[in-house]
Amino acid sequence: GGGPANRPPFDIPQIKVPKFKPSMFWMIVGLLLLVWIIPGTFYFVEPDEEGVVVTFGDFSRITSPGMHFKFPSPIEHVSTPKVKKVRRAEIGFRTVQGGSLQKVPAESLMLTGDQNIIDINLVVQYKVRDSVAYLFNVRRIHKLLRNVSETVIRGIVGSRKIDEALTTGKATIQLNAQEYIQKLLDKHDSGIQIVTIQLQDVHPPEQVAAAFKDVVSAREDKERMINEAQGYRNAVIPEARGQAAQIIRASEAYREEKISKAEGDAKRFMSQYNEYKKAPSITRKRLYLDTMEEILPSMQKFIMGKNKQGVLPILPLKKGALDNVTGR
Repeated sequence: GGGPANRPPFDIPQIKVPKFKPSMFWMIVGLLLLVWIIPGTFYFVEPDEEGVVVTFGDFSRITSPGMHFKFPSPIEHVSTPKVKKVRRAEIGFRTVQGGSLQKVPAESLMLTGDQNIIDINLVVQYKVRDSVAYLFNVRRIHKLLRNVSETVIRGIVGSRKIDEALTTGKATIQLNAQEYIQKLLDKHDSGIQIVTIQLQDVHPPEQVAAAFKDVVSAREDKERMINEAQGYRNAVIPEARGQAAQIIRASEAYREEKISKAEGDAKRFMSQYNEYKKAPSITRKRLYLDTMEEILPSMQKFIMGKNKQGVLPILPLKKGALDNVTGR
């Protein structure tokens, strides 16, 4: 009697299912809502940021740094651009991992106004001026800035000679580039403020760099020689002018002296002539005596009588004895 037909029936235990209450349902829904709402309701804006809140896809408000409340997504969401951070765009090169530079010849090689090729690396530093315009008006703001900067710098370099771009014109190029780039960005309402423009590296292409270096060296030698010549001129000309002025003053003094002496001699002659007309013989004798008085003291004299009586004539044989001898 152990066959299947004689086995007792299998007892299945009864499982009691609790009744579902509506209050429990709403409690679960509430917990899920809290889990969804609380993390997306409060947000924090850093000191260097601005909070830009968008409601149903449209701009709603700007919030300042600190803790703020918003409706959870998808009702509202917030962006926090860093408005005080200075960003940079690189034209002509890229800074790669490790800090090394990678050239971008398609951007860096430019044509100058005198039909020369120049290699320029440009850095544009900027920051966010208008958060709303920065986020919503331009889709790829970095690409726009790079394209605008490259266009502007090509136009400026193309209007100048290569010497100006390599040497004295760098500061002017930077100022003009900053002004024109800012105007174009404002025209697109980009919300960007240009902080500074830097010509980081300006040089001829590597293929002709040596030739340009020789030209620059020759130009520097020329400038040095010109400066030395100007220095010599500045030192010599004042000295020559001083000597000329001294000679002129001495000549004028000599002229005045001679004129005064000639005028004095003329007046004395006229005075003597007038006296001579009054008494010719007396005046002639006085003039003769004055002349003898002037010249005889410096001469050796021999005085002999007319008949030479009582006087022994002497023939001086010593060399030079007859020099300065006058006889009467």
